[in-house]
Amino acid sequence: MSDEVRPWAALWALCLGFFMILVDTTIVAVALPVLRTSLDTDIGSVMWVHSSYLLSYAVPLLITGRLGDRFGQKQVYLIGLVVFTLSSIWCGFAGGVAVLIVARVFQGFGAALMSPQTMAVITRVFPPERRGQAMGMWGAVAGAATLVGPLLGGVLVGSLGWEWIFFVNVPVGVVGFFLVWFFVPVLPRRSHRFDVIGVVLSGIGMFLLVFGIQEGQRYGWGTISGIVSVPLLITVGVFFLGVFVLWQARTRGEPLVPLRLFKDRNFSLANVAIITVGGAVTSMTIPLMLYLQSVLGLSPMGAAVLASPMAVLSGVLAPFVGRLVDRVHPRYIAGPGLFLLSSSMAWVGLALRPDISLWELLVPIALMGVASACVWSPLSVSATRNLTMDVAGAGAGVYNTTRQVGAVLGSAMLAAAMEARLQAHGVSSEAGHTAGTVVQQLPEPLRDGFSRAMGEALLLPAAALVIGVVAALFFARPAHMGGPRRRPGADASRVVTQVSSRKI
Repeated sequence: MSDEVRPWAALWALCLGFFMILVDTTIVAVALPVLRTSLDTDIGSVMWVHSSYLLSYAVPLLITGRLGDRFGQKQVYLIGLVVFTLSSIWCGFAGGVAVLIVARVFQGFGAALMSPQTMAVITRVFPPERRGQAMGMWGAVAGAATLVGPLLGGVLVGSLGWEWIFFVNVPVGVVGFFLVWFFVPVLPRRSHRFDVIGVVLSGIGMFLLVFGIQEGQRYGWGTISGIVSVPLLITVGVFFLGVFVLWQARTRGEPLVPLRLFKDRNFSLANVAIITVGGAVTSMTIPLMLYLQSVLGLSPMGAAVLASPMAVLSGVLAPFVGRLVDRVHPRYIAGPGLFLLSSSMAWVGLALRPDISLWELLVPIALMGVASACVWSPLSVSATRNLTMDVAGAGAGVYNTTRQVGAVLGSAMLAAAMEARLQAHGVSSEAGHTAGTVVQQLPEPLRDGFSRAMGEALLLPAAALVIGVVAALFFARPAHMGGPRRRPGADASRVVTQVSSRKI
């Protein structure tokens, strides 16, 4: 290694692991029916295989972002990658559902250690006026990964067995470790005092809030046991987070989340927009996949292939959009992108019916891919462009937390909407539990009601995205746009010290 910073090599190295942890947010869903049979357990327990990962991923993000500022983004990322990879081996060899759930908790914690560091490193090694291209790549990875999960899961479960949705992470993790070791610089660290009270308050608040949202549908938004209910958990969680915010404002020490971050209008608005995008993109694949399999009779592989234009177009177009973000006001990209994502999602929802031709779905599905490419980069650039180096990790932690909480909230709300619409159309909710590796097509009398229910449920995330559209329209013009071209990483190379001599 030399002292010269190679930003694009660092970005590619980080994105490999980032892609892997996002794929794992969706890859397990397609294997749940097989896991239920193989591990001889009930549906509630096997759902925790999916939920435990989302929970342990979302809750620590505020803290792990700050850990990168304190101990170094590269070091924290590599520790997280090791935890994630070893936990993947543990998951593959799990002989029972309880062991698998515990292993998934560790896997989610490893992902939480990794995720904020990717954005923080981008913020530190790319100058503001060139950050759009880098965030375009980051956005392409984030947008494509959530859509690749079901496709990859269907292939692996159908051909090699459920264990391989975890074992596949091992070679990726090993390669990713060495790429990050060699290509990501050791950035200077600042002496931060850790806000222990803030850690406790945010940890309790985030756990209760995310757990309540995530498990609300399972318990009918009512009582869990005794006097403990889902609304009580959410209320107490919000209370602890409120106390956390007050503590951050009044503490004389160094806060876990510097509230001055939110004085930047674009940072605040980008967080509002990304919570709607995280919820919509993560949740909308559920009713679409159920419809394609249960009504049209496609296999999981066939359904994923039909939806693949979203991932392909998003991945192809995102780098071009990233370059455009460096030169154009973000509201002129993010606003139309969010509007197109909302309208194309509503188009799909209104089009679902038993006798539809597949090509009729391809147009709005392709438009969702185009829209996705126009969303991730401008939002992430707007959130990070004005961050100072001492709070890069904290800002990335807040942004990733918002995105992940949006994913949990969106999934919970969509599950409730699906349940309500299925009941309204006289279809048993058990009809929605058939998605997996082998799908039985619904009897013909049920297909129309099921199609309408899935389509109407999709209108919910489409409507939520309108909030994101409004937020994007109020973005301020960035201070750093266009200007003379500088070599990416020129700023970073002046602050990176002892890259070749320091050991992690």
